[in-house]
Amino acid sequence: MKKILLIEDNADVRENTAEILALAQYDVLTAENGKIGVQLAQTELPDLIICDIMMPVLDGHGVLHLLSKNESTAGIPFIFLTAKAERSDFRKGMEMGADDYLTKPFDDVELLSAIEVRLKKNAAIKREFTRDIAGIDHFLEEAKGIQSLEQLSEERDIRIYSRKDVIFREGSYPKGIYFLNKGKVKVFRKNEQGKELITALHKDGEFFGFLSLLKEEPYTYSAAALEDSEIRMIPKEDFFALIHSNAEIARKFIGILSDNLLEKQEQLLQLAYNSVRKRVAEALIKLADTYKREDEQEFSMNISREDLANLAGTATETVIRTLSDFKDEHYISIAGSTITIHAYDELAALKN
Repeated sequence: MKKILLIEDNADVRENTAEILALAQYDVLTAENGKIGVQLAQTELPDLIICDIMMPVLDGHGVLHLLSKNESTAGIPFIFLTAKAERSDFRKGMEMGADDYLTKPFDDVELLSAIEVRLKKNAAIKREFTRDIAGIDHFLEEAKGIQSLEQLSEERDIRIYSRKDVIFREGSYPKGIYFLNKGKVKVFRKNEQGKELITALHKDGEFFGFLSLLKEEPYTYSAAALEDSEIRMIPKEDFFALIHSNAEIARKFIGILSDNLLEKQEQLLQLAYNSVRKRVAEALIKLADTYKREDEQEFSMNISREDLANLAGTATETVIRTLSDFKDEHYISIAGSTITIHAYDELAALKN
């Protein structure tokens, strides 16, 4: 029996909705405010959360933010309930990582259908995928079902490399990550005397070339085919969408990249986290350096999250989460669309 947590401050709505869910054979937990809801989510780990937005103590956006920062709750499907139908409210919820959105009043069919769809999509993402082109395509197609990942590129053609063909060279900048469907690939460096040192070998079903992309630096090695090989490149835009836009997708994809080795998986997740912090910090510093006066100790800017995301080269929802982290760390403060930088030197250090 699937467990659903319902967070709703209106007693009538809470009781009626809980009754509908119980009749549909769900195990229902209820909370009358966001604070209690967060505590229940962390202790009970429900399969799905339904949460009102306008609540006392802690509103729905605060609930989602706190749960998204906790590894054990970040991947739980999250559906917002609200009496507001404004587009800006809708966008804010979805950009923060909500999976769906229901406007009150809603009917029984609408509610149960939204729950069923989200549970199915979440189950699909958690499934194991075969380590071949068909399996990777299946994973990417399932990922596209997530609201924020619908625009994943279709340009994922298989390329044929003959023996000794160079796939990428040391010093070049990554354009994406590579998946070896068939064949063998060597990763190598050359010393000052031009002697080749092979540092890694890859076989069917393995990804390679992603460490430099995560570190946002030129390749420190080259890669070449050891025999005729079939290779697919996933563009870097798709790669960052997969690891930055949805916690469950990110953990699943990082697990695939790391062959689910825990130590390596945590290393890659930390690299991904640091990568986006660096880009957002760099964008904020660039804005400050361009527009602030020399005598200003603090700098305020009015900029949309979408424009900041475009400047940082990442997703809008990722910028929102990162700004929230920077706020918690007292680097900045936020008032509506206005961002004030309080710790310029600390932010500047993050981008280096």
